[in-house]
Amino acid sequence: MLLKPKHLIILAAALSACFSAHAQLIDTQASNAVIMDYETEEILFSKNGEEAMIPASMTKIMTAHVIYEAIENGELTLETRLPVSERAWREGGWATGGSTMGLSIGETPTVEELLRGVIILSGNDACIVLAEGLSGTEEAFARRMTELAHQMGLDSAQFENASGLYAEGHVISAADLARLARMEIDKFPQYYKFYSEREMTWNGITQQNRNPLLGSLDGADGLKTGHLEISGYGLTASAERDGQRRILVINGLPSSQARADEAARLMRLAFTAFDTRTIEPGEKALAVLPVWNGEAREVGVKLAEPLSVTAHKSAFSQAEVAIVFDGPIKAPVQAGDRIATLEITVAGKKDPVEAPLIATENVEKLGFIGRAIEGLSLKIGNETAS
Repeated sequence: MLLKPKHLIILAAALSACFSAHAQLIDTQASNAVIMDYETEEILFSKNGEEAMIPASMTKIMTAHVIYEAIENGELTLETRLPVSERAWREGGWATGGSTMGLSIGETPTVEELLRGVIILSGNDACIVLAEGLSGTEEAFARRMTELAHQMGLDSAQFENASGLYAEGHVISAADLARLARMEIDKFPQYYKFYSEREMTWNGITQQNRNPLLGSLDGADGLKTGHLEISGYGLTASAERDGQRRILVINGLPSSQARADEAARLMRLAFTAFDTRTIEPGEKALAVLPVWNGEAREVGVKLAEPLSVTAHKSAFSQAEVAIVFDGPIKAPVQAGDRIATLEITVAGKKDPVEAPLIATENVEKLGFIGRAIEGLSLKIGNETAS
């Protein structure tokens, strides 16, 4: 049951101070794009964000995540040494012309060195070495990647290899990449530092991190680029400013320069075009709801705790606010009882933002005589209406 319209008007007026601002809307030339707020996990902007896409080397975020989990489980340590196979050298080394750490057959780098090679250098060879070292074969490792991704709720993910080289059916959505990045930052902060390293030297050769935001955009500290001819140029990135963190995923750009320009533009907008508004519980009731069989006919409701909503600034002024409850509320009611839900619908959000509403005071149940009178009044009212 929705609260009566007059109460909706009162409620909207009471919250209007929290929801009033304007800004330009966002668009992008990327084929797939997502902006996520790290704290609330909310998708702030999406263009084909839930659509499965080819992630290219952004796959390596999941490769690293599997290794982090294996370290936590005791299957590996950062000091574990893994041998470089001929397959890793042949399919991921310098001769391929692709991204490589530059490993040589028979070398035994540590897991930490290989992780840095994956993250900083996007080394396809390092991915294969880690995959074979943990699971025996890259194919078995890819199955483990997919299984873990699904356990994490990344339902769009299907991995066929550890590197992100093209393979039929190897996909994940931009939204799931953003969720993965968030989980990596949240669960493994001790390893996240690898993403902000600007360069790495192996076998006397120094290569640069390909993330175009590192060093060029304030607060940028990760994560991973990707590129294949079939998928275009992509980037999963994160930055933190003034205690707020945003995660950006883009894909399908026509060049590395377009990726750099669009990533910088969208990440700046991620901080300037979006805002977080907080509604405090306060002492006064947001609204009053009807009570049945109570010594009072109405009871006030207020937020149980502060409610934060993150959205595009222009959306706040047109937010729709409603109270949903099963009513009238049946007495007795105790102050602090959850009796309704506040729903805020903001343009650009898939689902309303919800928060519990609690009673502001006690309402005792009517005695026998009072209940009889209440029942009689209802009966007379129904007969009159008929």
